[in-house]
Amino acid sequence: MKNQFYIFILILVLLLVSLLNLSLGSVHIQFSEVISILMGNASENSSSEYIIIDFRLPKTITAIVVGAGLSVCGLLMQTLFRNPLAGPYVLGLSSGASLGVALLILGGSIFSGLTASFLFSKWAIVFAASMGSVLVMMAVMATALRIKDSMALLIIGLMFASLTSAVVSILAYFSPASNLQQYIFWSFGSLGNLSWNEVGILSLVCFFGLLLSVYCLKNMNALLLGENYARSLGVPIQKNRNLVIVATGLIAGAITAFAGPIAFIGLAVPHLIRQVVKTSNHFVLFPAVIFGGAIIMLLCDSISQLPGSDFTLPINAVTSIFGAPIVIWLLLQKKKMLF
Repeated sequence: MKNQFYIFILILVLLLVSLLNLSLGSVHIQFSEVISILMGNASENSSSEYIIIDFRLPKTITAIVVGAGLSVCGLLMQTLFRNPLAGPYVLGLSSGASLGVALLILGGSIFSGLTASFLFSKWAIVFAASMGSVLVMMAVMATALRIKDSMALLIIGLMFASLTSAVVSILAYFSPASNLQQYIFWSFGSLGNLSWNEVGILSLVCFFGLLLSVYCLKNMNALLLGENYARSLGVPIQKNRNLVIVATGLIAGAITAFAGPIAFIGLAVPHLIRQVVKTSNHFVLFPAVIFGGAIIMLLCDSISQLPGSDFTLPINAVTSIFGAPIVIWLLLQKKKMLF
């Protein structure tokens, strides 16, 4: 009963924070007008309706999807590897996406037959990031089929990340300043500038990944007591690990492709939710992490907009400022971590 109450509170807070996020921005729009527009009423100011429907609402939905998806990925990775510092990008998926974008932007001068307009278009960057994530995920999956030790797989994932980061560094060293600046801006992450079609594709891929995650929840509870105990209960360790990797790859890969590498949310939110609900049961943690991650992402996005100002902070800077103190605090309180 207490857990249901927590979920209800999280849903209520999510609705309130979503409305707050829609109300904030460089252009002041009254809260009552935001509610009216969302209810389908015509606004006297056509520009306000355009800002809410075509700019702020897609960005709010993107923030919800990104926060929920990365938080679930972090929960799955931390349980799979039994490592409190594991996150959604621990297998190198973000580094693979970064390598794909770096090859496109920083190595763009190599492909002289392509026009700059296509090379640096939004869909080209999304495709490059997706291909980079997919290739790294395939490499990790091929490795997972041969290695039974999850910790060894974790180390291999970190090595993939180091390898791709090294290639990106080499490309950055030889790239012109204009291309390097564009790559850095991409690496900051962004929740805005997505069309409704792009938001729909992102949401669909993440929803499919979340469905795979739901299938793994029972097995993840068994894994909390160790792989040997889970195996004695009949849990197919290899199959479960592969499903978790695929689900994480789909969600984290899609989010990185459309929004860039968003730091700390997947690492910090699962621990924060564990401290709130006081349980390690994944059937409770899963919905709580979804709503909690969406709330935190919306709050970070609201802060990054600097309400009343024309400037917008990089979303990665805000999430890191939020996430780093929490991780430090959790390390200091390690004995109280529910693992």
